[in-house]
Amino acid sequence: MNEKPKSILEKSWPTRSWLHGWLSLWTTTSLIIFIVQLAVGWPRRAREWGDDIQAGLVVGIVVATIFLGVWWFARWLFCWRNLKRSLFGAACFATLIALFYAEEDWRGWHAWNQFKHEWAAKGEHFDMASVTPAPLPDEQNFAMTPIAFTGYGSILTRDGKRIPYDTNFVERIKMPIDHNGSTNVAGSREKEKFTNLKGWQLYYRDLATKTNEFATPAQPQSPAADVLLALSKYDPVIEELRAASRLPSSRFPLQYTNESPASILVPHLAPLKQCTQVLQLRSLAELQNGQPDKALDDVTLALQLTDKIRTEPFLISHLVRIAMLQIMLQPVWEGLAEHKWSDTQLVALDAELAKLDFLPDYKLSMRGEMGMQSGEMDRLRRHPEQLQDMGSFYDEEGNGRSPSLPGGLSGHLIPTGWFYQNQFRCARVMVEFYIPVADVRQGTFSPNLARRGDGAVKSETKSVSPFNILERMLLPALGAAAKKFAYAQASVDLARTAIALERYRLAHGGYPESLDALAPQFIAKVPHDVIGGQPLKYRREANDQFVLYSVGWNETDDGGVVGFRPKSQSPDISQGDWVWRYPAK
Repeated sequence: MNEKPKSILEKSWPTRSWLHGWLSLWTTTSLIIFIVQLAVGWPRRAREWGDDIQAGLVVGIVVATIFLGVWWFARWLFCWRNLKRSLFGAACFATLIALFYAEEDWRGWHAWNQFKHEWAAKGEHFDMASVTPAPLPDEQNFAMTPIAFTGYGSILTRDGKRIPYDTNFVERIKMPIDHNGSTNVAGSREKEKFTNLKGWQLYYRDLATKTNEFATPAQPQSPAADVLLALSKYDPVIEELRAASRLPSSRFPLQYTNESPASILVPHLAPLKQCTQVLQLRSLAELQNGQPDKALDDVTLALQLTDKIRTEPFLISHLVRIAMLQIMLQPVWEGLAEHKWSDTQLVALDAELAKLDFLPDYKLSMRGEMGMQSGEMDRLRRHPEQLQDMGSFYDEEGNGRSPSLPGGLSGHLIPTGWFYQNQFRCARVMVEFYIPVADVRQGTFSPNLARRGDGAVKSETKSVSPFNILERMLLPALGAAAKKFAYAQASVDLARTAIALERYRLAHGGYPESLDALAPQFIAKVPHDVIGGQPLKYRREANDQFVLYSVGWNETDDGGVVGFRPKSQSPDISQGDWVWRYPAK
């Protein structure tokens, strides 16, 4: 007796029956589609008949084929022997997937933890807690003063809680001096160019014909006097800032414990930078107006403001500090070039500049960057669905870009070990290359280490892989940041040496033949070149001039020639020397 079939779906179906069934389904589907087209008003014109019939026939073929394919698969599957094979295959496949995830998770976790323990034994830390500044009593905290609060109170409370932007909040600390940089009369010590106060005077007088934003006299005075009158609207705010800056410490209420360190708000940075812009213009006008004491007070205040964010472990905070410093070195340079500072004022300027040390600040910012990276990796391991929301990043040229990353439910398919691998790769480049760029003991920066770090990142991320996708986003701009820190410290050292040279000139009627004549009478110790550690380059020139310079980031003595970008003619600190000199008289 023949064995009874195990399923009615197993009954044989001759090939001709399959074909008949397929043709019937095709015909029925095509007819239904055609009837629907007629019901909704197609075809509206006779020439559309052909297109609609053709579309209906094609859709009918697709539907009939899919239906029969599903029927055949179901018939095959409901055979007990095939079902057992399918279940066994599925179990094997699931096991392979589980083994893959387990292996990738363990491999990533092992690589990261082995690396972390190795470097922890050397004193390195990888979390934000290790670089978070200590809390301060409000009465000692510049950031808690009423005037400082106006720089961030529109979106943050005094205890750091984020609030909706308050359009009625008066941001007194914001003191714009023009609209969209429209004056185009700024000075540049790199270009040996003085600030054009006459241009500022004309700008304010022209603006006064359209608005009463800045005060101007009925009849023009000297350019310096007119500029000071225009900026006098900010006198009360500046004096309040001056009083607040005397507090010994500063810690803005930032949420260092945020699960996402990259989302920590720093709204106070832009207003502080804006303060230095108004103080720069004021001090330049005061120098030209015969008020060097007031100019010194404003330069000192601006330098003190740069110190108010020094303990923040964020790269962006220190890049803003560097920008503030470069802004305020312009009046120092112009006052020296025109011999407007007295010896007493020069001593005070040197004392303020001597407080700046960008080598440990660089290490703090790099460790803060590493802590932020680790914090973001930890967050993404817990919430992989947020991967697609990481936002914009910047490449080595500073160009913004928005990465296309998986997220939502698909983010949970990523092995956690891949996040560990990214964390390991980022931290390894940081501790092996970028953090050691600054040697605090020797007082030097190493362009070679920065270039090697950039090269390592470029090599590791040349081909995209799950292990380097975040490395590609977070690391490319760090070499350029190291260069800016080195330039900042060189600028401070050049300024201090130039101050000592001016003090020597006041005492002896001319500049010395070498820098050896400056210490210890005019400066305790002449700074060395932060690039290479050798003495700064110096030569005395005719007409009571000199050239003072560092060999710069290219580590080559270019004879005291500044590098410029070919198209924009803006200074390029990657090329040429870092120079302090005055225009020929």
